[in-house]
Formats: sequence, structure tokens, C-alpha cells
Amino acid sequence: MERTVDVAVIGAGSAGLSALKEIRKETDNFVLIQDGPHGTTCARVGCMPSKVLIQAAHDFHRRNFFEKQGISGGDKLQADVSKTMAHVRELRDYFVAFVLDSVENYGDKVINGRARFVEPTVLKVDDKHTIRANSIVIATGSSPVVPEDWKAFGNRVVTTDQFFELETVPETIAVVGLGVIGAELGQALARLGVKTVGFNRSRTVAGISDPTVNQAAIQALEKDFPLCFGHAPAVSEVGQKLKVRSGEKAVEVDLILAAMGRTPNLTSLGLAEIGIALNEKGLPSFDPTTGQIGDTRIFIAGDVNGEKQILHEASDEGVIAGFNAVRPHPHCFTRRAGLGITFCEPNIAFAGQRHSELKPGSFAIGEVSFKSQGRATIKKENEGLLRVYADAEHGLMLGAEMVAPGGEHMAHLLAWAVQQGNTVFDLLHRPFYHPVLEEGLRTALRDLAKNIKDGHLSPELAMCGAQPANRLD
Repeated sequence: MERTVDVAVIGAGSAGLSALKEIRKETDNFVLIQDGPHGTTCARVGCMPSKVLIQAAHDFHRRNFFEKQGISGGDKLQADVSKTMAHVRELRDYFVAFVLDSVENYGDKVINGRARFVEPTVLKVDDKHTIRANSIVIATGSSPVVPEDWKAFGNRVVTTDQFFELETVPETIAVVGLGVIGAELGQALARLGVKTVGFNRSRTVAGISDPTVNQAAIQALEKDFPLCFGHAPAVSEVGQKLKVRSGEKAVEVDLILAAMGRTPNLTSLGLAEIGIALNEKGLPSFDPTTGQIGDTRIFIAGDVNGEKQILHEASDEGVIAGFNAVRPHPHCFTRRAGLGITFCEPNIAFAGQRHSELKPGSFAIGEVSFKSQGRATIKKENEGLLRVYADAEHGLMLGAEMVAPGGEHMAHLLAWAVQQGNTVFDLLHRPFYHPVLEEGLRTALRDLAKNIKDGHLSPELAMCGAQPANRLD
């Protein structure tokens, strides 16, 4: 069967569906090609089911503070992890249903199968369909990484693609990889009573680049489960168990959760065969401000581009690719300020530029510990560290990294400030209520302001008629 369309979108995930929203504003002559189940990685096996599990674990963990608050009986509470996992799947299916409903509305414009390029504007789908398109959007997502030799252990090694289908979780588990997913699920499982051990080759967690914040995050996580760093874990069988060895540390577990990152789904597309150069990682060069690959009519968006594998970034990239796919000449888009959140307790987050992205000597730092912060102490969440960065000369906000209670909210405030071009002095003019966690942020900003060369000696209240030091044009 052969079809000619204005645009073909390969991939019905967050990036592909965002691209389609832009495409449909200009044309109804499109196809959406999906290889595998619909429902997006986020809704099926990522952001949403993980947050359901994390919320249950956090709620159960609160029982440890009941006695001090005069609430008795907390020590008698128990977690039935099989019921927790059923709850996770129930809400997961609820979120997935919304995605499925939207896709079903496209009718025969949806083609299920694996697409492959035969020409820069021609696709074959499972050798059953030939699609000729003026433009093509690649949004095929990514897949979890599992070492090849670990596949011999069968269902005793799982990724998030399988994890949420487990009816229950065994007594012992090793989480290999302590990026965002590994840190989140490792802590959640430990708080639900599963004997959990975390492994990571580098001594970092959740992608933190600020060494001071990273150490605070490690200290917070190690209160819930032991962490092993410095070596690539080796796995072997011991009866029905798996032995995970990292340096001198070895544990026997029932299950391994491989959280070792994700690799772009590009191999089967045949890009090299149509003359598109690929780098050593198998990725094409593209313009991140337009989504365009070279001077072709092929655009790329989402996890598949190997850049920022975060849902809001994938959605933005889908918008850019979809917008440009239906126009004769690509338009350049400014990307939003960086923002990333790991939903551990306390939250681990970054806003704007990370510590590693800043030129040494060019920026000042302000920090606050939450160990004695008022609202955090009341909530029994008084741990963590927040560090904010600004231009050393004039105090222009550049970014932040943190492990902090309520960090998901403070990261948003700081990302907005960076994108708006605010200085630390602008932020200190803003209102802060008492008692709130954001007072901790104000403490960090005050510490930062003291380290700015062109500092302000006036009170934090703005004087009548004063204008912000930095404003949007």
C-alpha cells in the first residue's frame, strides 16, 4: 500500500504527539507510525507510575515521625507491596488511557509497524506500506540499557519497561545505576521495606554536578539504603539468587533493577543508508534550535536525539520539529532555561546552568543547609543543601543545584528567574512568607549577594520608583 502525505511522524510518544499538534494546525494529510505499544514512555513506564510508587513510599515513611508528634500506633502499620504495585498499575492505566484516546481519534492515519528510510522522503513500514512525505519527524524515543551478558539471567534482571508489571517485589533487590530513575526507585523500594542496595560506577547520584550538593544527596539517600561506588558491577548466579559484586562489596539478591540509562532508538531506521552521517554513538548531527537534520526535510525530537531525555524537553522539541515540518523554511526557537527534578526525599534538582557548565572563576555561589531551617524542621524534613550561582560581577542569576525539601518548587522559581534575566538582588526584592521552605532559598540568595563584586548595600526592599536591575525587553 502506498500513501503520499505532507508529514510522516515516526513515534507516538511525547515528542511525536507534540509534533503532531503543531502539524494538525496546518494540515490533516499526515501519518503517525508507531512500533510497539502506544501510551508514551512517561505514562506507561516512566514519570507517572514511578511517582505513584514514590508517593506510597513517602506516605508509609511518615509513620516514623508519628510518635514524636503524639500519634500512636505508627509502628503497627505495614506495607503490602503487592497492593502497592496494583495501585501503581491502576493509576498508570488511568494516565495511559488519555493518550490512547487521543491516538484513536486519528483513525487510519495511525500505522502500527517499524519504519525504515529507503529515500530521504520515503519510508517503508514492515514492507507493507510505502509512505512518501514532504517532511518526516523522527521521534522514536529510547530504550533502557542492559548489558548483553545480563540478558542470560532472564526475568531476574528488569528495567522500568518490566518493573511496573511485577505483581509484587521480592525481598532483596539491587538497583544498578543511580541516575534519576535509580535514585528515585531505590529509595522508594527501601522505604517500602524491600532490602535494597544501590550501585553506581561514578560517585555521583541523580546527575548532580556540584560536588558539595552531590555529597549532601549521597548522605540523604544512604539513610534509606546502602550505596556502592567506584566499580562497574559484575553479576553471577548463586543458585536462585544473583550475586552483584562491586570492588570488595558483594550482595546476593532476588532481582536486579537495571537503571543504567537509555539509548536512542535509531538503529533500525536506516539513516546511514540514505546518506546521513552518524557519529560514533550512531546519532545524526542536527540543529537543536530547529530540529532539522542537515539540509534535509527530516527533523528529530525527543529522547531519540540523545540530548535531554526529559519529558518537557521532548515535548518542546516535538513542537519545534512539528512547526518546522509544515513550513518551507525552518524557524529558529530559543530553548527554555534548564530544569530537572529527581523525586527523592528530599528532592534533588537543578535549574538553569549546572555547576559543571559554568566557567571556573566567573561565578559566585550562595548556599543554605536545611538542617535547621524552620519549616523543614516542623515537617521533619530538615536535611539537604541548596546552592545558587550568579555572575560574579553583577549578580545575574545563572543556575542552581540542590537536594532540598520542596526542591521541585524552588527549582521552578529559580529556572524562571534565570530565563527572565533576573539578578540575585531582583529576587531578594520578592516577597517571602513565614514560615515556608522558600525562606531557605532566601538565605541562599542572601549568601550569594554578599559574594557579588558589584553588590548592593541598600535594604532588600525596593525603593519607590526603582526598576529591576534586569528586565525583559
